Amino acid sequence: MVTRISIDVLRSARVRREEYIGPWFPEPLLADPYQDPERSAELADSVSMAALLLLERLSPLERAVFVLREVFGFDFPEVASAVGRSKAACRRLAVRARRHMAAGRPRFEADRTEREELAGRFLDAFRDGDVDGLRELLAADVQMVGDGGGKGPQWADRFIGAENVARVLAALVPLFARIGAKVEPHQMNGQPGAIFRDQDGKVLNTWVLDILDGQIQMIRTVNNPDKLGHMGHVADAWAALHEANQARRSTD
Repeated sequence: MVTRISIDVLRSARVRREEYIGPWFPEPLLADPYQDPERSAELADSVSMAALLLLERLSPLERAVFVLREVFGFDFPEVASAVGRSKAACRRLAVRARRHMAAGRPRFEADRTEREELAGRFLDAFRDGDVDGLRELLAADVQMVGDGGGKGPQWADRFIGAENVARVLAALVPLFARIGAKVEPHQMNGQPGAIFRDQDGKVLNTWVLDILDGQIQMIRTVNNPDKLGHMGHVADAWAALHEANQARRSTD
């Protein structure tokens, strides 16, 4: 019953996402539900933002079969009973789901400590406004993609290339500085990232970093206030932007 209700929810959620403004990301996951460090490391890539986005590409039935089989370890007769399909059909759905996941699965570096060290250097360079330092850490084809849902300020859905992303970051540094924003490094979705808070400690947005081969390949930002409430009080990002612009004009 739970599986079939979930399939219906997935179908309706897919329709809502088709009407969503701009790129859609899952809510950033901050808390680690697994107390066992080995279990956390094992599942880190599976709950990464990139992996969750891959799951979204599966049909609701493929996703249900994949989760029941690969995550919960049910055998095919149990899976077939849960989703109301034959065992043969469930095997085909599982094969297709595995193929889709394998084709696009992110290949993060195994050394979590190395990723965190590089992310720390990146965030330090951002705090210091060190544009050259930022540029050195970006892959040539890096992308910066934002999920604002039409409710949070952002200049564009996507920036591509080290020079473009470096320029965007360089423009963001003084804006954050003018409103006294703070950068809190955190593991999110099993990846290095950060929460940005205003001077009152309210959440402005989150960043998650995809790191491979010693460089940042992707910066995913969540600016939609509807997806940030579980991390604390959410700031009025539009008001913060207005305040930053007012401060800029007063110093020009």
